[in-house]
Order: sequence, then structure tokens, then C-alpha cells
Amino acid sequence: MAAKPKLRIGLIGSGFMGKAHVFGFATAARVFDLPYEVELHTLADVTLAGAQAAAAGFGFAHATDRWQDLIENPDIDVVDITAPNALHKEMAMAAIAAGKHVYCEKPLAPLARDAEEMAIAAEAAGIKTQVGFNYLCNPIMALAREMIAGGELGDIRSYRGVHAEDYMRDANAPYSFRHDPAGGGALADIGSHALATAEYLLGPITRVMGDCVTMIDHRKDATGSARKIEVDDVGRAFLRFENGATGSIEANWVATGRKMQHDFEVYGSKGALIFTGERFNELHFYNTDDATGRQGFRKIEASPDHPPYGQFCVAPGHQIGFNDLKAIEIAGYLDAIADRAPEPFNFRAGLRIQYLVETIQASAKSEAWIATV
Repeated sequence: MAAKPKLRIGLIGSGFMGKAHVFGFATAARVFDLPYEVELHTLADVTLAGAQAAAAGFGFAHATDRWQDLIENPDIDVVDITAPNALHKEMAMAAIAAGKHVYCEKPLAPLARDAEEMAIAAEAAGIKTQVGFNYLCNPIMALAREMIAGGELGDIRSYRGVHAEDYMRDANAPYSFRHDPAGGGALADIGSHALATAEYLLGPITRVMGDCVTMIDHRKDATGSARKIEVDDVGRAFLRFENGATGSIEANWVATGRKMQHDFEVYGSKGALIFTGERFNELHFYNTDDATGRQGFRKIEASPDHPPYGQFCVAPGHQIGFNDLKAIEIAGYLDAIADRAPEPFNFRAGLRIQYLVETIQASAKSEAWIATV
């Protein structure tokens, strides 16, 4: 068997998402027949000591405190960006200019106009891109989409989506990059997942009516001074879909007790689906064709019948996890780089989500419905 070509990865950032990406690359290489032999080449972080410690732990051959080293190194093929949101554009544009493929965590950029520049640059250069929306890689999510598209729910009438966590519930927690008025707030940070899921399942959103609320109006910055918060803690929107359905989404990062509530409910003329991200190996299905006295939501558990679950585990009900979804996302992206498949969620798709976020924010300010297409 001929040796596979190497694909050398340069990672920027070694925090929560950086670690998730590393696990994703490692798992993908063992679970899938990838078109490349993945090599973890260089890790960049804020300090050299931090980068060296992370590189040693994650299995990278080299470490640096200059992300520009990844751009300048001709051996690196893919630049993987898990840095703070405000840095995404500069890093991605430099990588694109250097002819490197770019994998960027969401949100693609703080502002839609920046995301558009990035998408146009990548397309013009023929660069393959990926934005990190790995919840869409869940086999159960694919099943829900298949059931909706196949008419098992009948005509889709309504949709409810929510992404709620509580990592900002503490009023004494400090001001962070997530509170930056340029691209910050719950709607941009986690509402982007709710919007991506809504369009993945039901298709284009055509109109929105937004409501964005700040619940904690001041937080202390690094100097201890109180700083006014100008972004939302809770963002909501009413939605109208191209297929005629109506719906809503909520993004809430002060939802006490919620750790990963990425939920949706879909209601049609013949059936309904309910899903929660806190039990994301399950989908609940209601079918009006069930016999009288036998009707009710029934649980469908993820199994080898729902690809690519079976490549992780041969037994139903044993569950896959968050990092496994990253592995599925990465496998799809590497297939795109090798021209074996389309890009799963490229910069153009990431731009669409950022545009929806900003349209909802504008709607909240104007207190009016706004078209999104």
C-alpha cells in the first residue's frame, strides 16, 4: 500500500478548543480512512513556556510564542485557529495569503464584513476552509435532518431552538474578550450554534425579529475597575423560514444550572422531533400514524445504523462524545482538502451565520422584522 501524503498542522491556541481540536485530529486518524497522514507540527501560544508545555502534552514537534512562525514555515499545510475571536481575521488572512488551508473555530470573525473578506480571499486563492460547528456532525442531527427532508414529520410548521449555558452567570466574573462590543455577547458566542442548527435542519431563515438583553450591566476588568457591558447576556429571535415554517431561537449564557443545553424541537403536520444536547445520543420522535392508545414520543438511540457512529463503537446505546464530533468534522474537512468531498462548513457558511447574528442584533435595536435573504 502506498504511503499517504503528510498533512502538517500548525495550531494557534492550546485552551479548551485547542485541546478539542487536537483530540479530534488524533481520533480521526484512528477511526477514519483519512486521505493524509496527519502530523502535528507546531503549536503557537502566548508564551513560549506555555506553548512548549502544551506541545509536549499534545504531541506537537515544535512550539513557538509567535503565531506568525506558522505562516512563515513552508512545511505547514493547515493553520488551525483557536485563538480569541478578535484575532481570527488577521491570522486567517495571513495564512490564506501564504497559501495554507485554514481551520477556524467559530465565530469566523467578530463582524460580518470581516468574515466576508475572509471568505472572498479564501475562494480567490483556492484555499479549503472549515469553521468549527461540530454539533452539526452529530449522527443524530443527520438523522433528524433526513427525517424532516423525507417527509416523516409532514409539513413543517414550527421550530424552537436554544443554546443555554451558565458560564457567565456569576456577576463577579471578570470582563473578558467575550464582552467586546465588536462581536461579543451570548447571541454571537453560542447563539451562532442555535442558528446553524436551525438552518441545517429546516433550510434558509428569511426574516427575523430580535431581542437582546443585558442582565449584568457592569463587570470588573483586569485593573479592578467596573466596566459597562454593552453586549447581550440573553439573545432571542423569532424566525420565518423559506419553507413556510415559523420558529424561535434563544442564546443564554446566564442560564443557571445549564452546562450544554443545545436543544431543538420541530413540529410538523404528521410528527415531531425533540432533541437536547445534554443527551445528544438520543432523538425523540412522535408519529401521528401510531395506533390510538399507543401514541407518544419514543426514544431513538444512536447506533451503528446512524453513520459514522459505527466507526466509533459497534454497540448501540454506548454513545459518542463532544470530541468525537470534532473528529467527524476534521475527517470531513480533510476529505475536502483532498478533493474527495465538498467543504462541510466553509468560510462562506460561517459568514452566513455571522450575518444572521448581526441582522438579529439590528432587529433588536430597531424593534422591527428584518429580511435575511
